[in-house]
Amino acid sequence: MNLRRLLPGLFDKMARKKHSAPEDGQPKGADKKAGTAAHLLLGKEGEEAATALLTRKGYAILDRNWRQARLELDIVCRDGDTIVFVEVKTRGSDSHGGPVHALGIAKQRTLCRAARAWLAAHKAWEQPCRFDVICALRNGSTLHLEHFCHAFDCPPALDSSHTSWQPW
Repeated sequence: MNLRRLLPGLFDKMARKKHSAPEDGQPKGADKKAGTAAHLLLGKEGEEAATALLTRKGYAILDRNWRQARLELDIVCRDGDTIVFVEVKTRGSDSHGGPVHALGIAKQRTLCRAARAWLAAHKAWEQPCRFDVICALRNGSTLHLEHFCHAFDCPPALDSSHTSWQPW
């Protein structure tokens, strides 16, 4: 049975609704100039502010937005002899718990895998490491930053293919 033939008006309405754009032609929440979603621009602004904060604190920035396959690290820096993996969480409001609540256990495990990949790629296994989180919260036109040093530890290794080599 072909539903398109039986209910042609329904499918026409659905097609018009699906393909219609707002009056300005841009998807809801998108930046009109660059075509970039507003949440991506806010995230980029948060990472820029976090990088500036770390630099002011004397950290040496080693990598930004480092990727390997599906793994990503926002900022990798050095604090003295310690390599610091920094996750930046930026939010436009704290209506859903704010940025600090956006880092669950699954995300922590993913960050641990990404850190292991970074250390392997840079042959830095022997370096002491830690995980920091910087929360950025938009309040009007200002961005408030909060830096949590040593925010979490990596869970212990589960099998021999994920051997633990860091004191996390």
